Formats: sequence, C-alpha cells, structure tokens
Amino acid sequence: MLKAVRDLAFAGSLTCGLALGASAASAQTPVTFQLNWVAGGANAGFAAAVGEGFYKDAGLNVTLVQGNGSGNTVQLVAAGRAQIAYADAVAIMQLIAKGAPLKVLATVYQSNPNQVMALKKTGIKSVKDLVGKKVGVPAGSSQTTMLPLFLKANGLKESDMTMLNMPPASMVPALLQGQADAILGSMDAYQIQAEAQGAQLDNYRFADYGVPTVSTSIFASETYLKDNAEVVKKFVAASLKGWSFAIDNPEKSVKDLKAVFPEMDEKLATAELAAIGPLFCSGGAKFLGKAEDAHWTRSQQLLAEVKLLPDGQDPKSYYTHAYLPPESQMRVCK
Repeated sequence: MLKAVRDLAFAGSLTCGLALGASAASAQTPVTFQLNWVAGGANAGFAAAVGEGFYKDAGLNVTLVQGNGSGNTVQLVAAGRAQIAYADAVAIMQLIAKGAPLKVLATVYQSNPNQVMALKKTGIKSVKDLVGKKVGVPAGSSQTTMLPLFLKANGLKESDMTMLNMPPASMVPALLQGQADAILGSMDAYQIQAEAQGAQLDNYRFADYGVPTVSTSIFASETYLKDNAEVVKKFVAASLKGWSFAIDNPEKSVKDLKAVFPEMDEKLATAELAAIGPLFCSGGAKFLGKAEDAHWTRSQQLLAEVKLLPDGQDPKSYYTHAYLPPESQMRVCK
C-alpha cells in the first residue's frame, strides 16, 4: 500500500514536471519590431514570418508596429523608444556616424526604392526639367535624407526648385491635384498608390541616377544586441525566411499581412510587393539580406561626397554580419 502511494506520488510529480517542462518549452520570447512605414507590400516578409509561424518556430512572439518614415524610425531606436527596427540604411548610417550606438544587421533592399515621380502631363521628361518646379518632399523620410546626394549626382541644387515639405500621407494627393509638379516618392509605395488612382507617371529612380546605395535594413541598438544576441539571431533568420517565402508566395504573404493588419489594402499591397523584386539582389548581392562589403564601401564614398557622412568613416562601423544565419541557410541571389 505504501509503495502504491509512493508510486502514485512519483507519477504525479513526474506528470507535473512534464507539464511544467512543456510549458517552458512552449514559452515565446516577446519581440516588438518597429517598421519604417505603414503596412503594405514593402513589409510583407515580416508578416509572412508571423503568419507562417517562422518566428514562433524560433521561439519568438513578434509584434509588428507600423511606422511613418525611416528617419523617424531611426530616431525612435536612437532615443531608446524602440530596440530593433527596419529603416533605410542611409538614415541609420548618419546617426551612427554621429555616435549613436546602432548596428545594421541585415539589408533586405540592396538598392533604394526612392525616385522622383511626375505626372506625364506636366512635361517633366528628365531630372533637369525639375528646375523651376514645385517638388513635394515627405517629412522624416529617407528621400529627404538622400536629396543632397541625388541633386549633386545630377548637377542640381536645392535652390533650383521650390521644395514643399509635407506629411507623407499628403504626397500623392498633392501630386494628383497639381499642388506639386513632382514628388520625391518611391517605387514600393507612392508609385503604386498614384497608379492605383489612374495616374500616368514618369519616374526617375535614385539608383539609376547616381545614388546606388544600400537601403532598407533590419537594425538594432547595441544595448539590445548585447543583452539579446541569441534572440536577435533567431529573429533575423526567421525574418529572412519570411522574405524568401514572400518572394515565392506573394499571394499567401499578402494574406498573412492582412491577418496582422486588417485595415491594409490587399490589392495595393500585392502591387507593392510585385514592384520591389529588383531591390532584393541588386548592388552585387550574393545572398538575400546580406549587403556585400564593397557595396557598403561605395555607399560610404557616395554619401561622404555630399557631406551626408564624414570622410574617412570606416564602412564597417555601420554594420555587422554576425547576426546573419550561415550562408548555407540563406537564399542565394541568382
């Protein structure tokens, strides 16, 4: 009888121990990820990582937070109001050069999507035709950051045109309503929005007009990296897996995006995701998510020419490859 009671007690403690172990094993580490922009095709890979369970499989419970411009996102991380985020590399590099303890971990867009957009009826048939025109510039954006480089590369100066600084949400309406002759837009958002409303556009991509720089990247504060190295590695690997899935399964990844952000326009997001394909493996990239050293060096040189970055800054001060998965586990650029 005593043995039976002992056996029962042992079985009970074993069952309880197994339950506690299972509970611990299923625990998910919370991660809040600050995006650069409002929900759309430009961040579908992260939503796919949520919807397809890639983050969950890595032991992470990821919350995606919409943004309102790369410049603003970088400031949030630099100020300690966010820890890991997604933004244009140029905005990140500028703050690092000023001493901000940040690091780029993975570069999804190997060249930037920014461009000048003009309605065909305005007669702007070249970048030089911007002289004397009203140009809308989105506040707190990567376009604003990169404008001096774009102007220098094309023999222009800011005084050649009238710059209209405005909220990002006002950009496309201002163009369509004739309040601006052109806007500093992007192929992954503003162009899609304008064309969805019937606009006929002439577009001049920064990357094709002298500004082939590294672009939108996952980055974090060095404090967060120090305290959460393994979590960050898992997050980066799962995020890149999500982007690989989005490239191969755009329709499903847009559904995943809709599940995370119900207010999101599926048709618009589908067009946005379709537009960004050329950005993933440009700039000499060999793997999705990894900008090569030479591309960083070239970006530093270009940005230093227009004083957006200091001369002589070590390009490797901006980024690290230490949090990327092994190349054998990364998607190869073809």
